[in-house]
Amino acid sequence: MKKTIFFCAFLFVMSGVNAQTGMTGFFKKNIDAQSAREKQFDAKISAERIDAHVKLMSARPHHLGSPGSKAVAEYIRDQFTSYGWDAQIETFYVLFPKPKTRVLELLSPVKYKAGLTEPGFPEDPTSNQKDRLPTMNGYSGDGDVTAELVFVNYGLPADYEVLDKMGVDVKGKIVIAKYGRGWRGTKPKVAAEHGAIGCIIYSDPMDDGYMTGDVYPKGPMKNEFSTQRGSVMDMVIHPGDPLTPGIGAVKDAKRLDIKDAQTIMKIPVIPIGYGDAAPLLKSLSGQNVPREWVGGLPFPYHVGPGASVVRLKIESDWDIVPCHNVIAKIQGAQFPDEWIIRGNHHDAWVHGAADPLSGMAAELEEARAIGEMVKAGWRPKRTLVYCAWDGEEQGLLGSTEWLETHQAELQQKAIIYINSDNNGRGFLYASGSHALEPFMTEIAKAVKDPQTSVSVFERSRAAQASRAANPQQKINAISNNEMRLGALGSGSDYSAFIQHAGIPALSLGFGGEDRGGEYHTNYDSYSMFIRFKDPGFHYEKALAQVAGRAVLRLSEADILPFRFTHLVRTINGYKDELINLINSKREMVAADNKLVAANAFSIANDPTNGLKMPQKESDVPYLDFSPLENALQKLKISGDQLSDYYNRLIAKGAPVDDGFNKKLYRAEQQLLGNGLPIRPWYKHVIYAPGYYTGYGVKTMPGIREAIEENHWKLAQEQIHINADVLMRFSGYLDSLTR
Repeated sequence: MKKTIFFCAFLFVMSGVNAQTGMTGFFKKNIDAQSAREKQFDAKISAERIDAHVKLMSARPHHLGSPGSKAVAEYIRDQFTSYGWDAQIETFYVLFPKPKTRVLELLSPVKYKAGLTEPGFPEDPTSNQKDRLPTMNGYSGDGDVTAELVFVNYGLPADYEVLDKMGVDVKGKIVIAKYGRGWRGTKPKVAAEHGAIGCIIYSDPMDDGYMTGDVYPKGPMKNEFSTQRGSVMDMVIHPGDPLTPGIGAVKDAKRLDIKDAQTIMKIPVIPIGYGDAAPLLKSLSGQNVPREWVGGLPFPYHVGPGASVVRLKIESDWDIVPCHNVIAKIQGAQFPDEWIIRGNHHDAWVHGAADPLSGMAAELEEARAIGEMVKAGWRPKRTLVYCAWDGEEQGLLGSTEWLETHQAELQQKAIIYINSDNNGRGFLYASGSHALEPFMTEIAKAVKDPQTSVSVFERSRAAQASRAANPQQKINAISNNEMRLGALGSGSDYSAFIQHAGIPALSLGFGGEDRGGEYHTNYDSYSMFIRFKDPGFHYEKALAQVAGRAVLRLSEADILPFRFTHLVRTINGYKDELINLINSKREMVAADNKLVAANAFSIANDPTNGLKMPQKESDVPYLDFSPLENALQKLKISGDQLSDYYNRLIAKGAPVDDGFNKKLYRAEQQLLGNGLPIRPWYKHVIYAPGYYTGYGVKTMPGIREAIEENHWKLAQEQIHINADVLMRFSGYLDSLTR
């Protein structure tokens, strides 16, 4: 699902223990054996087999609930079984509405009926199949609405602030928004909050069409018909089946009435290509858009409303459909109740060669290599659980329902969840639990980049340095020797594990050089992939080497490689960001209020533009961050003491009580609270998707979003809640060193 922002930041802080060996968590006497095991694993990974998997699985459409999806799940299960894994299909039953009727037509000032189709091309043999999903937005509301049209740029909250200054109200109107700059589900959500009765989302050629390169099939960019499908489920409330929040969607689960489901969009929504968008946008009158709103179509952009009247009709079937997860296991020889979980989804909107099969095929190749090693006599210390999720595209359905069904067991046994999704040519990106930064740094330094033969760490670091904004940033970047993990928001299957259950998670992949407009279109095909994404499947092989190496090291580690000093450092940085955020906001409001008092905005304004002038705002108060600062100071002491204790255990080289490892991997659960305001399903106090950002993360979200929304009492309450959680976490870390 997730359209990823490629490559992570790096900072100069060496990982402490075993930095010279590059293998945190291993006794010195066991490092050579682990290195040999990883070389054996690498030698078994084949780009050609990954290629064959992608070609076969993308040969027909395989969306959730379709015969193609079941066939792909059965193929994956059979592959796992042939590799020696114990593999089963676990089926859930989830709501997935598919449109029976889609109508979009311009009624005035001229008439135009949108085609809403993506034609096939001879260059792409699979592009003309009849059993594919139509262009649609999953969980759109049903409706038949007719209204004036308003252009809202990207349809994000800041765009509506501009419209308000322009005196444009969308209440009772249908809005048209560009794809991009934010998650698609935010666009109809914000439109509905402002009173709009329908939403159209289109791909502008300025962003990923002919303004950026040759269009498909000549090049990788969107042509006039290319249409990005995608879910608009309100995942920031909760992911998973809309009718069974918090419980697994098994066959006999108690379900909500559809009208009571919080995550279903209340207004009709439809995606279109820029070919269908052009007549609608060209018909608009009213004010010219701000310069930064102008797109790539060859006419002036206007905001509306006016003579442009549009009809939008969506009618769906609202069926419960099967959701087929594949779960494969190899039981651990020494610690069978400690699980390393690896996952990628297998469902697609249409063919899904890039999203998700590039990652799914890499996971299969990891499983095959591990299976061969087991057949040759090796057995992992800990249990390996490899998963292929269904229903990810609709809203992380398969992974969320599995987690909710087995949550109690997983919170006892799951060491980690390691995720991948769409993959391509370019640079390693990694996000996840920050206690794993030294671990991922060492893995990134151990895997070679297929194009340059330096490590994938070195290549990503060089890319960051070369693109830095100023000389000092360039020097700092190239000197950095540690990988900093990104924070996890939403958009892929890690969400339920870390944000609901407090299970440590990583999300891994490559990209950044595989430009393309195929995302969620009919043209995300094998033909497209081998021409424009990663010919030769070299970076899918690299993904298998990175993720597989992470699995093997966690399986065999003498002491699990969680280094909480890195997490403490990261949280402390988030705290500083929050203080800077409210201080900057206070200074800006104070300055703007002085300008309002001096009538400066009115004097400086062009009187012909009709903009509303800013009004005086309430002063931003001072919040008391001392509880949070005190908790972080205590947490730093606890983290440092645990790090020293960890180092002594490694240096001693003697087996530790397995209870110590269990406490290490369950530590993340101490960062769970009672849930965020308005959306209590999200329980992690450090990481969550933003209420208006969707995929984009908000760190320390309870505090941050309260500040952003000027809810000062709530912000102070959340500071105390976060401080209490961090004090509890500190006490838990202390217990490990007793």
